Amino acid sequence: MEKDKENINKEKETDESNEPKNMDEVNEEKINENISENNGENDDATEDTEPSEEESLKEEIRILKEEKIRVLAEMENLRKRFDREKIDSIKYGSVNFARDILSPGDNLERALSAINKEEDHPKSIKNLIEGLLMVKKELSLVLEKNGVTKIDTINKKFDPNLHQAMMEVEKDDIEEGVVVQEIQPGYMMHDRLLRPAMVGVSKKSKKDKGAESTKNNDSDSKEI
Repeated sequence: MEKDKENINKEKETDESNEPKNMDEVNEEKINENISENNGENDDATEDTEPSEEESLKEEIRILKEEKIRVLAEMENLRKRFDREKIDSIKYGSVNFARDILSPGDNLERALSAINKEEDHPKSIKNLIEGLLMVKKELSLVLEKNGVTKIDTINKKFDPNLHQAMMEVEKDDIEEGVVVQEIQPGYMMHDRLLRPAMVGVSKKSKKDKGAESTKNNDSDSKEI
């Protein structure tokens, strides 16, 4: 009987050892495992975010530097343009006034050219002519003082940037495209055209052109 009791006690001990653990213990173990796993993940996340934040800061600094350089360049361009416009306003600010004052000068020139220099005029007319000449000279000095100069046209090659052809004049002794007559003088203001000169341009007569063409044909035939 005693042996049977001992066997029964042993079986109870084995059964108790094989019984599952309490739910609280199981839950506590799972919570600890989750905490350890989360700690590991957080460590990895911080390791991943730290370099990305540093890169973003570097990128932001680079963008700010580029914007600063761009703003400085724009300011420099504005300063240069302002200086250039200031100089232009000083040089060409009176361009409209200078262009308007050329018309009275043209009328004065026409009045003087209409006077017959060979005719013997009375003293009053001579004094008037001398006064007109003085006014013309003074007007030219005032224009030159403000940077307005007359364009030299006679015996110059026709330049469409400076001259305006009003007529063609047959001149066999002068090559074509040369200014031989000035109808209205032209003027420059510093390096800008204030008014083009109205001129007459030379051209060859038809006879002379025919002679030149025959000469060219003869020379071509000789070369052949």
